[in-house]
Amino acid sequence: MATNYDVIVLGSGPGGYVAAIRCAQLGLKTAIVERELLGGICLNWGCIPTKALLRSAEILHYAQHASDYGLKIAGKIEADLEAVVKRSRGVAKQLNQGVTHLMKKNKITVHMGEGTLTGPTSLTVKGEKGEEKLTAKHVIVATGARARDLPFAPADGKRVWTYRHAMTPAEMPKKLLVIGSGAIGIEFASFYNDMGVDVTVVEMLDRIVPVEDKDVSAFLEKSLTKQGMTIMTGAGVEALDVSDKGVKAKIKAKDGKVSETEFSHCIVAIGIVPNTENVGLEKLVEMDRGFIQIDPYGRTKSKGLWAIGDCTPGPWLAHKASHEGVTCAEAIAKELGNKDVHPHPLDRGNIPGCTYCHPQIASVGLTEEKAKEAGYSVKAGTFPFIGNGKAIALGEAEGFVKTVFDAKTGELLGAHMVGAEVTEMIQGFVVGKTLETTEAELMNTVFPHPTISESMHESVLASYGRALHI
Repeated sequence: MATNYDVIVLGSGPGGYVAAIRCAQLGLKTAIVERELLGGICLNWGCIPTKALLRSAEILHYAQHASDYGLKIAGKIEADLEAVVKRSRGVAKQLNQGVTHLMKKNKITVHMGEGTLTGPTSLTVKGEKGEEKLTAKHVIVATGARARDLPFAPADGKRVWTYRHAMTPAEMPKKLLVIGSGAIGIEFASFYNDMGVDVTVVEMLDRIVPVEDKDVSAFLEKSLTKQGMTIMTGAGVEALDVSDKGVKAKIKAKDGKVSETEFSHCIVAIGIVPNTENVGLEKLVEMDRGFIQIDPYGRTKSKGLWAIGDCTPGPWLAHKASHEGVTCAEAIAKELGNKDVHPHPLDRGNIPGCTYCHPQIASVGLTEEKAKEAGYSVKAGTFPFIGNGKAIALGEAEGFVKTVFDAKTGELLGAHMVGAEVTEMIQGFVVGKTLETTEAELMNTVFPHPTISESMHESVLASYGRALHI
């Protein structure tokens, strides 16, 4: 006999568990199905544990440059890889336990096992308890995605890694090849470079972090190269010869020349594949390249069946998944008769992107190039950190903030940053865009002094030829 719920969420990542919590808050009898670990990839193998690794690398970097701050540290400074990884896994475990607590607190039933849809609002779960049959008024699919393999050299966890392998290495690479320069590739390249590894990044497009503004890409490439990293853009890996001793890569450079280089390890960061196979979705939803097609509230073509997060069209970001989870939960509650909820569809133009390399990058909205392609007449301005007192005092004068406005209306179209702690600052512009602010409100906003955030204000002024400190 089937167990009945108002809502069942398939997948417990940052989209799934947040959707379940919001459903429970709205008084809906809710269950969540998870085959591995509560919290999904983000909490256990992605966003959070990688930041723990990067924090260790950052501390190492500062310790090695203590003399820049008038400090002396006696003895040799080196990384203890086992301890660094252990700390990262401890952070992940703590957050996993936190999600478990949130499920109990919100009275959400957890079914551990492999979930398969048998209809739009029914599924079976195969786990330690055997096979369970569940039904609901609504089902939310939040199955996420996984790393894409190279077709000619699938990850083996020994010499060829995905992000999961790169987070728990058995040994420190001596010479590392990173294929792909999106957020995941660049973050791991930055981590291992700071840990003292010889790192080469190969990107097939003409610049690294290609979704970012061109000025940010150029600045980051120059910075990473200065740190000792080898960056190859407009290049491709044509073959990998993997052995017990390492990886021999055949790389075609921008000029068309092909060379062979040996590496101890390789990280493949060439995108993701949605986890939509073997879930029972084929006859229930429309898919494009495996991604479930949804409306702005998360509805699929089958009544009662919804989808959110990385198994749907991008951007594939944890905070986008969480926001979709709340929107979807509120839309379901409204369909079930709750008149007090007013779900708002997701505006993809207001989703920030953050990459936690060294230096950090963050952005929201249109790049200057994309704004012009969209037909806008733009005003764009840049303010460098070298003109900011707090950045100089911190020894972090490398970076800038760039803002892009509609010259006709003053609407903030986009903001782009590179430098220390910009991932913490970008939210100011995200709030501004959500409120449909113009340059006037931003110019008349009082920014605290001394803070790096003053660079945000100055970049707005610079867009209109009014910068004060440069």
